[in-house]
Amino acid sequence: MTQLDVTVRREDAYDLLLVSGPVNSYTFTEFQEKVFKSVAAANVIIDMEKVTTLSSAGIGVLMAALDDAGAAGRKLALLRPSEIVKLALDSTGFSERFPVIQNIKEF
Repeated sequence: MTQLDVTVRREDAYDLLLVSGPVNSYTFTEFQEKVFKSVAAANVIIDMEKVTTLSSAGIGVLMAALDDAGAAGRKLALLRPSEIVKLALDSTGFSERFPVIQNIKEF
């Protein structure tokens, strides 16, 4: 099993989460903990360029985080999602819900 790595960089106007590896039923709790902690405190950009798997567990975390951010008046965007992430979101019909940016200046 490949390991998940989630690094949080706190900037002035947002938290940048750098995600690498699989986001699945084995790894989603670490992903969830860091995403929810950031959404509770700041606008959030999640860099998903190096995500190798995105299961329904990971999509559930993203959906809940997007809802929480909206309820708190904050923004959440996905930065450079990998083809695997795009495919997972497209296949579930949720891709239209997520703002996708190609660079941080778009946020």
